[in-house]
Amino acid sequence: MNETGISSGVRILIVDDEKAIRRFLKTSLSSQGYEVAEAKNGTEALTALKSFRPDAVVLDLGLPDMDGVVVTKKIRELTQTPIVIVSVRDQETDKINALDAGADDYLTKPFSAPELFARLRAVMRRLARVQDDPVFNIDDLMVDLSKRLVKVKGTEIRLTPTEYDVLKVLVLNAGKVITHQQIIKQVWSKNQKDYEGIEHLLRVTVSNLRNKLEPDPSRPTYILTDAGVGYRLKFEA
Repeated sequence: MNETGISSGVRILIVDDEKAIRRFLKTSLSSQGYEVAEAKNGTEALTALKSFRPDAVVLDLGLPDMDGVVVTKKIRELTQTPIVIVSVRDQETDKINALDAGADDYLTKPFSAPELFARLRAVMRRLARVQDDPVFNIDDLMVDLSKRLVKVKGTEIRLTPTEYDVLKVLVLNAGKVITHQQIIKQVWSKNQKDYEGIEHLLRVTVSNLRNKLEPDPSRPTYILTDAGVGYRLKFEA
């Protein structure tokens, strides 16, 4: 176990067309015990995905042969390997498109090595979590999916069906940013016509959840907001 909180030997695939970035990432990750492979474009990335079998992918969006969002979709057709996007693109639409395509997290360049380690730690621990374990615990919050039971400091919290459904989506994806569209599709409808109205309902539902679950709803510590993109449920292994 190293300072990243992940056992050494974990395989990371770096996909970036800039040699200097690949060198920086490889040096940083290798120093923490990661095994690292590199790809400079999407085609090489998809080949390395099959030959190297990485435990996680660090992917740039601006690739010379195909957009990183396309690469993300192609990876998702093959595997659920965690994908952390690293990109100079900082627009909300870029983040939403990447996350909707299947990315697990999004880092804007420039970023520090410790910040990347933290994001990788989060996605790896989330993946390593026993998927059929129905009980989620973080600090004073407990959610038992098998019993539809929610408690804060041991006290049962009554949620409406919609509040529970939104919380369930966040629990099942704890540690990952879930876009508004992803939540709406899973809780309301895949073919929702009144998207703006439902998005408003989602914001109201999250506000109600925070009022019921958070120690200080004005400064949420469980249900975190990625402005304009979506929500992330706090997660630590």
